[in-house]
Amino acid sequence: MQEALIALPNYFRSETNIEGVGATDLFTLSSTLGASIEVQVVRTLNLIREVWETDEVKLYGFRRYEQVFPDVRFELGLPNGNREVKFGIELKGWYLLSKEAEPSFRYKVDPDACSQWDLLVVVPWYLTNVLSGRPVVLQPFIERARWAAEKRNHWWEHEKQWQRAEDDRSIVRPSGVGDLPPYPMKKEKISDRAITDSGGNFGRIARVGVMDEYVERMLDQPLAGVPARSWITFLKRHAEVSSDV
Repeated sequence: MQEALIALPNYFRSETNIEGVGATDLFTLSSTLGASIEVQVVRTLNLIREVWETDEVKLYGFRRYEQVFPDVRFELGLPNGNREVKFGIELKGWYLLSKEAEPSFRYKVDPDACSQWDLLVVVPWYLTNVLSGRPVVLQPFIERARWAAEKRNHWWEHEKQWQRAEDDRSIVRPSGVGDLPPYPMKKEKISDRAITDSGGNFGRIARVGVMDEYVERMLDQPLAGVPARSWITFLKRHAEVSSDV
Protein backbone atom coordinates (compact mmCIF):
# COMPACT_ATOMS: atom_id res chain seq x y z
CA MET A 1 0.00 0.00 0.00
CA GLN A 2 2.94 2.34 0.45
CA GLU A 3 3.38 2.18 -3.32
CA ALA A 4 0.03 3.96 -3.71
CA LEU A 5 1.11 6.72 -1.32
CA ILE A 6 4.41 7.15 -3.13
CA ALA A 7 2.56 7.36 -6.46
CA LEU A 8 0.13 9.97 -5.09
CA PRO A 9 1.79 13.02 -6.73
CA ASN A 10 1.38 11.46 -10.17
CA TYR A 11 -2.38 11.11 -9.76
CA PHE A 12 -3.45 13.93 -7.45
CA ARG A 13 -5.78 16.48 -9.04
CA SER A 14 -7.53 19.27 -7.18
CA GLU A 15 -10.54 21.28 -8.30
CA THR A 16 -9.62 24.09 -5.91
CA ASN A 17 -8.17 27.18 -7.56
CA ILE A 18 -6.63 30.01 -5.56
CA GLU A 19 -6.52 33.50 -7.07
CA GLY A 20 -6.25 37.01 -5.69
CA VAL A 21 -4.48 36.16 -2.43
CA GLY A 22 -1.84 38.69 -1.43
CA ALA A 23 1.67 37.30 -1.36
CA THR A 24 2.09 38.13 2.32
CA ASP A 25 -1.22 36.38 3.13
CA LEU A 26 -0.11 33.05 1.69
CA PHE A 27 0.99 31.80 5.09
CA THR A 28 -2.68 31.51 6.08
CA LEU A 29 -3.35 28.88 3.41
CA SER A 30 -2.19 26.08 5.66
CA SER A 31 -5.16 26.37 8.00
CA THR A 32 -7.79 27.32 5.42
CA LEU A 33 -6.98 24.65 2.84
CA GLY A 34 -5.39 21.89 4.92
CA ALA A 35 -8.57 19.87 5.53
CA SER A 36 -9.61 20.21 1.89
CA ILE A 37 -6.27 18.85 0.70
CA GLU A 38 -6.59 15.84 3.02
CA VAL A 39 -10.09 15.09 1.67
CA GLN A 40 -8.76 15.24 -1.88
CA VAL A 41 -5.85 12.95 -1.01
CA VAL A 42 -8.29 10.30 0.25
CA ARG A 43 -10.41 10.68 -2.88
CA THR A 44 -7.32 10.24 -5.05
CA LEU A 45 -6.29 7.08 -3.22
CA ASN A 46 -9.70 5.59 -3.94
CA LEU A 47 -9.46 6.58 -7.61
CA ILE A 48 -6.15 4.81 -8.19
CA ARG A 49 -7.30 1.32 -7.29
CA GLU A 50 -5.21 -0.09 -10.16
CA VAL A 51 -2.11 0.79 -8.15
CA TRP A 52 -3.01 -1.07 -4.97
CA GLU A 53 -5.98 -3.36 -5.62
CA THR A 54 -5.59 -7.12 -5.18
CA ASP A 55 -8.21 -9.85 -4.84
CA GLU A 56 -7.71 -9.79 -1.08
CA VAL A 57 -8.77 -6.15 -0.72
CA LYS A 58 -11.02 -5.78 -3.75
CA LEU A 59 -14.00 -4.62 -1.68
CA TYR A 60 -12.00 -2.30 0.60
CA GLY A 61 -11.60 1.45 0.28
CA PHE A 62 -10.18 4.49 2.06
CA ARG A 63 -12.50 6.52 4.26
CA ARG A 64 -11.77 9.74 6.12
CA TYR A 65 -13.07 10.42 9.63
CA GLU A 66 -12.94 13.49 11.83
CA GLN A 67 -11.87 13.71 15.45
CA VAL A 68 -10.64 10.12 15.67
CA PHE A 69 -7.34 8.32 15.31
CA PRO A 70 -6.39 7.36 12.71
CA ASP A 71 -8.37 9.79 10.59
CA VAL A 72 -8.17 7.68 7.41
CA ARG A 73 -9.04 3.99 7.48
CA PHE A 74 -8.69 1.31 4.84
CA GLU A 75 -11.87 -0.59 5.51
CA LEU A 76 -14.66 -2.86 4.35
CA GLY A 77 -18.33 -2.16 5.10
CA LEU A 78 -20.14 -5.17 6.57
CA PRO A 79 -23.86 -6.06 6.22
CA ASN A 80 -24.49 -5.45 9.93
CA GLY A 81 -23.31 -1.86 9.65
CA ASN A 82 -19.91 -2.51 11.21
CA ARG A 83 -16.64 -2.01 9.39
CA GLU A 84 -13.59 -4.22 9.11
CA VAL A 85 -10.41 -2.13 9.13
CA LYS A 86 -7.16 -3.40 7.63
CA PHE A 87 -5.05 -0.45 8.73
CA GLY A 88 -5.26 3.26 9.38
CA ILE A 89 -3.43 6.37 8.21
CA GLU A 90 -2.99 9.46 10.34
CA LEU A 91 -2.95 11.94 7.45
CA LYS A 92 -1.49 15.44 7.75
CA GLY A 93 -1.15 18.09 5.08
CA TRP A 94 1.87 20.41 5.06
CA TYR A 95 1.75 23.69 3.14
CA LEU A 96 5.32 23.83 1.89
CA LEU A 97 5.55 27.63 2.14
CA SER A 98 4.33 27.80 5.73
CA LYS A 99 6.17 30.31 7.88
CA GLU A 100 7.60 27.63 10.20
CA ALA A 101 9.37 25.93 7.25
CA GLU A 102 8.36 22.59 8.75
CA PRO A 103 5.15 20.67 9.51
CA SER A 104 3.64 22.24 12.62
CA PHE A 105 0.99 19.67 13.57
CA ARG A 106 1.02 17.97 16.97
CA TYR A 107 1.07 14.19 16.98
CA LYS A 108 0.18 13.13 20.53
CA VAL A 109 -1.41 9.70 20.15
CA ASP A 110 -0.18 7.06 22.60
CA PRO A 111 1.90 4.26 21.02
CA ASP A 112 -0.51 1.63 22.35
CA ALA A 113 -3.34 3.18 20.32
CA CYS A 114 -1.50 2.33 17.08
CA SER A 115 -1.60 -1.05 15.42
CA GLN A 116 1.59 -2.40 13.89
CA TRP A 117 0.21 -1.58 10.42
CA ASP A 118 -0.92 2.01 11.01
CA LEU A 119 0.96 4.78 9.25
CA LEU A 120 1.72 8.44 9.85
CA VAL A 121 1.65 10.19 6.48
CA VAL A 122 2.50 13.85 5.82
CA VAL A 123 1.65 15.25 2.39
CA PRO A 124 3.42 18.49 1.39
CA TRP A 125 1.64 20.75 -1.10
CA TYR A 126 1.99 24.08 -2.86
CA LEU A 127 0.21 26.05 -5.61
CA THR A 128 1.01 25.47 -9.28
CA ASN A 129 2.05 29.10 -9.85
CA VAL A 130 3.51 29.46 -6.34
CA LEU A 131 1.37 32.51 -5.54
CA SER A 132 -1.78 31.21 -7.20
CA GLY A 133 -3.25 28.21 -8.97
CA ARG A 134 -4.27 24.71 -7.96
CA PRO A 135 -2.73 22.65 -5.15
CA VAL A 136 -0.01 20.20 -6.16
CA VAL A 137 1.29 17.52 -3.80
CA LEU A 138 4.79 16.13 -3.48
CA GLN A 139 6.13 12.78 -2.33
CA PRO A 140 4.69 12.16 1.15
CA PHE A 141 6.56 11.35 4.32
CA ILE A 142 5.59 7.83 5.45
CA GLU A 143 6.42 6.30 8.82
CA ARG A 144 4.96 3.65 11.11
CA ALA A 145 2.59 5.42 13.45
CA ARG A 146 3.56 3.43 16.55
CA TRP A 147 7.29 3.93 16.03
CA ALA A 148 6.82 7.68 15.50
CA ALA A 149 4.90 7.92 18.79
CA GLU A 150 7.56 5.95 20.64
CA LYS A 151 10.35 8.07 19.16
CA ARG A 152 8.51 11.26 20.13
CA ASN A 153 8.25 10.18 23.76
CA HIS A 154 11.86 8.97 23.94
CA TRP A 155 13.11 12.25 22.46
CA TRP A 156 11.08 14.31 24.93
CA GLU A 157 12.24 12.37 27.98
CA HIS A 158 15.86 11.64 27.02
CA GLU A 159 17.09 13.72 24.07
CA LYS A 160 15.41 17.14 24.21
CA GLN A 161 17.59 20.03 25.38
CA TRP A 162 15.87 21.68 28.32
CA GLN A 163 16.53 25.22 29.50
CA ARG A 164 16.14 24.26 33.16
CA ALA A 165 17.53 21.03 34.52
CA GLU A 166 14.81 20.87 37.17
CA ASP A 167 11.98 20.70 34.64
CA ASP A 168 9.93 17.51 34.81
CA ARG A 169 10.55 15.56 31.59
CA SER A 170 7.95 12.88 32.26
CA ILE A 171 4.95 12.09 30.09
CA VAL A 172 1.51 11.09 31.31
CA ARG A 173 0.08 8.23 29.27
CA PRO A 174 -3.66 7.45 29.38
CA SER A 175 -4.57 4.22 31.10
CA GLY A 176 -6.36 1.35 29.43
CA VAL A 177 -5.50 2.33 25.86
CA GLY A 178 -4.42 -1.20 25.03
CA ASP A 179 -7.79 -2.53 26.21
CA LEU A 180 -9.83 -0.38 23.82
CA PRO A 181 -11.38 -2.01 20.75
CA PRO A 182 -9.34 -1.42 17.59
CA TYR A 183 -10.23 1.76 15.72
CA PRO A 184 -13.00 3.04 18.01
CA MET A 185 -15.48 5.36 16.30
CA LYS A 186 -15.99 7.75 19.19
CA LYS A 187 -13.31 9.97 20.58
CA GLU A 188 -11.36 8.18 23.31
CA LYS A 189 -8.63 9.42 25.63
CA ILE A 190 -5.64 8.11 23.68
CA SER A 191 -3.30 11.11 23.72
CA ASP A 192 -0.10 11.41 25.75
CA ARG A 193 0.58 14.59 27.71
CA ALA A 194 3.85 16.17 28.80
CA ILE A 195 4.07 17.37 32.41
CA THR A 196 6.18 20.39 31.46
CA ASP A 197 5.13 21.96 28.18
CA SER A 198 4.71 25.70 28.60
CA GLY A 199 5.27 26.30 24.90
CA GLY A 200 2.71 23.74 23.81
CA ASN A 201 5.28 21.96 21.66
CA PHE A 202 4.82 18.38 22.79
CA GLY A 203 3.93 16.29 19.76
CA ARG A 204 5.64 18.45 17.14
CA ILE A 205 7.00 15.44 15.33
CA ALA A 206 9.06 17.56 12.92
CA ARG A 207 11.29 18.58 15.84
CA VAL A 208 12.21 15.17 17.24
CA GLY A 209 14.59 14.05 14.49
CA VAL A 210 12.13 11.83 12.65
CA MET A 211 11.64 14.10 9.64
CA ASP A 212 14.86 16.13 9.47
CA GLU A 213 16.26 14.73 6.23
CA TYR A 214 12.86 14.68 4.56
CA VAL A 215 12.04 18.29 5.50
CA GLU A 216 15.39 19.54 4.19
CA ARG A 217 14.81 17.72 0.91
CA MET A 218 11.36 19.23 0.52
CA LEU A 219 12.60 22.74 1.28
CA ASP A 220 15.12 22.32 -1.54
CA GLN A 221 12.26 21.53 -3.92
CA PRO A 222 12.30 24.13 -6.77
CA LEU A 223 9.06 26.05 -7.22
CA ALA A 224 9.14 28.06 -10.45
CA GLY A 225 12.90 27.51 -10.44
CA VAL A 226 13.42 28.86 -6.91
CA PRO A 227 13.91 26.58 -3.86
CA ALA A 228 10.95 26.53 -1.49
CA ARG A 229 13.13 27.73 1.38
CA SER A 230 14.02 30.88 -0.59
CA TRP A 231 10.34 31.61 -1.21
CA ILE A 232 9.69 31.29 2.52
CA THR A 233 12.50 33.74 3.34
CA PHE A 234 11.20 36.21 0.74
CA LEU A 235 7.60 36.02 1.96
CA LYS A 236 8.57 36.32 5.62
CA ARG A 237 10.65 39.43 4.98
CA HIS A 238 7.86 41.16 3.09
CA ALA A 239 5.27 40.10 5.65
CA GLU A 240 7.41 41.73 8.33
CA VAL A 241 7.79 44.90 6.25
CA SER A 242 4.04 45.05 5.64
CA SER A 243 3.28 44.72 9.34
CA ASP A 244 5.64 47.60 10.15
CA VAL A 245 4.02 49.98 7.68
